Amino acid sequence: MVPASPTRQGPFALRVVDRKGGTAAVIYRRQANNAGRDRLRRVAALSPLCFGAAAMMLRQAVLAGRNEAEAGQRSEDVLSRGAFHPLDADWGARVACYGLLAAGLRDGERLLLAAKHIRHTPGDQAAWWLGLLGQVDNTRALRAFRILMEAVR
Repeated sequence: MVPASPTRQGPFALRVVDRKGGTAAVIYRRQANNAGRDRLRRVAALSPLCFGAAAMMLRQAVLAGRNEAEAGQRSEDVLSRGAFHPLDADWGARVACYGLLAAGLRDGERLLLAAKHIRHTPGDQAAWWLGLLGQVDNTRALRAFRILMEAVR
């Protein structure tokens, strides 16, 4: 039997991509489809501005999701492009919340501040917010979360 890849074991995944404006990322969450098979479903995309503001948090999230065999890899290679990087449940919820929070925002200083706050948010609180932000009618929850994380005034 072939062992499962690290990406298959993580409840979330991050994929770093190159865009016309610079380096960006896409955040995925593992969920079952109608046939009962696990699939990665896109949660949010990070623009190059959002990616740059959260680069430190993303590196920390990817390093936390690594196993011992990958732990010795150089820090420059942590956010390698193209590959799916597995994220554990706590960091995945934090990164997904940041992705939903940052969608459409353009103030780099505020995005940095929000990334700092989310980076220090406990995983269970991030999961709770992700549940609220994942609802269809999430405008009030998104506004409240943006205010709490100081992403907007």
